[in-house]
Amino acid sequence: MNQHDDSTDTASTNAEAGTEAAWDDDSVAVRRDAGDAESSRASRGWWDRNADEYQGEHGAFLGDDRFVWGPEGLDEAEAGLLGPAAELKGRRVLEIGAGAAQCSRWLAAQGALPVALDLSHRQLQHALRIGADIQTQGQASPEVTQSAAPEVALVEADAGVLPFADGSFDLACSAYGAVPFVADPVRVFREVHRVLRPGGRWVFSVTHPIRWAFPDEPGPEGLSVAASYFDRVPYVEQDERGEAVYVEHHRTLGDRVRDVVAAGFRLEDLVEPEWPAWNTQEWGGWSPLRGGLIPGTAIFVCRRDP
Repeated sequence: MNQHDDSTDTASTNAEAGTEAAWDDDSVAVRRDAGDAESSRASRGWWDRNADEYQGEHGAFLGDDRFVWGPEGLDEAEAGLLGPAAELKGRRVLEIGAGAAQCSRWLAAQGALPVALDLSHRQLQHALRIGADIQTQGQASPEVTQSAAPEVALVEADAGVLPFADGSFDLACSAYGAVPFVADPVRVFREVHRVLRPGGRWVFSVTHPIRWAFPDEPGPEGLSVAASYFDRVPYVEQDERGEAVYVEHHRTLGDRVRDVVAAGFRLEDLVEPEWPAWNTQEWGGWSPLRGGLIPGTAIFVCRRDP
């Protein structure tokens, strides 16, 4: 899962544009256009620079082999959005924006054949590290141990240009990966549609669009609307030369639905996870307080019709 986090003062005064502000201390947050190339370049650089800190801070929550859809902690083992776990065996699954491949590792434990794709070389290095730790130190969960800790194929590539043949996968998924950071999500969705076999399912989670309008704060100050939900100008953090070091793009809920349909998918479900009582952690602007009042994650369950 590639979920951007924030602990900087910069984002505190901004609406929740950009999910949460970056860890590049010298960057300045602005609202301006950013195209495909600039967005991709910024995302690759940001995740390469911040992967170590991200995995260090959130690794325990994400687990080594857990499939979690967002900060609320909804597990795929519980939700079954990709289908019953018992039916995953032998299925080829593409995870987009896989980060350290925690979700793919869980899929492999169910007998699936996952491919974990990410733009960031450093994130994939963490995937290799975790995989090696599991193999050499026996740190896997019981279900992975029973599966002899199967290896996961890793691919470094842009989600907008998937390096796979048509109809290569039975399922595709993304937990906060890639989709929020691309200028043209329809392009990504069409690529996913292309590499899926007819009848294949595409499930992805993103920050719930309503959060764009609220300050990015976990406390009471994050409960008052501070910006227009309909303002689609990207959130950009740029360096002293004006070059983007982080970019996030906002789409309204309706935009997301139209993007899914434009790419040829049928939307089967839209899941808005409720904040569970057991989850007492704060993750940037996500918190039990806010999570109990407004949704923080939206999960789109889509299918390529036969």
